[in-house]
Amino acid sequence: MTLLSVSGLTMERGKHMILRDVSFSIGKGELIGLIGSNGAGKTTLLRAVLGLLPAAGHSSLATLPQRARARQAAWMPQAREVAWPVSVERLVSLGRLPHLGAGQPIGRTDRAAIDGAIADMGLEDFRHRTATDLSGGELARVLIARTLAQDTPLVLADEPIAGLDPAHQIQTMRLFAGLAVAGRSAVVSIHDLGLAARHCTRLMLLGGGRLVADGAPGDVLTPDNLTEHFNIIAHFAQTEAGPIFQPLDVVGMD
Repeated sequence: MTLLSVSGLTMERGKHMILRDVSFSIGKGELIGLIGSNGAGKTTLLRAVLGLLPAAGHSSLATLPQRARARQAAWMPQAREVAWPVSVERLVSLGRLPHLGAGQPIGRTDRAAIDGAIADMGLEDFRHRTATDLSGGELARVLIARTLAQDTPLVLADEPIAGLDPAHQIQTMRLFAGLAVAGRSAVVSIHDLGLAARHCTRLMLLGGGRLVADGAPGDVLTPDNLTEHFNIIAHFAQTEAGPIFQPLDVVGMD
């Protein structure tokens, strides 16, 4: 089953080409790491796929009505501002809005999704705290929980582990991997190539707005791709403990 189909996605800003003829599809059971250097177009691609930015080409999500789109894909943007001093529980519960009719109260299924997301992110002790009083890392975990509570077949997350401590980074990537095992899918924009190599079933490498590589981590994190698109050399090995990726040095930036 295809959860997302994208073909020929192209975007220009003035004379600058931001996305160039990007095409891919996503099936069930995938955890996809969207990687690339700063300015490669990762955030723009995610927003264009959702129809939040105008672009030429086709995205199966962008063609859906807003409510149907919100039931198909949950979106976690990079920005983490919360304007109102609501409780953590209330903020997480907002993930259920696409499933509720006008004025419809939260039901048993919604409550189970909210409680499950809070538990998954280790936020039980934060449930009644005010979201605006949390640290940046704590708030990131709450917003991930809100995304999980939406309980959609597909999750699109823009740098969800940025600002988290190492334990919560690993926990979050394991949660996304668990979605894939359960038959859902997630696309995660990520800069930590070590975590991407370890947890993702597939990597998509953007370079200059183009999709320059798409496949298993070992097929994408090649020496040539690392040098050309990240200006690094690295050690990448399959071990008994799983894939290990470690950047070693910078090249081509003297």
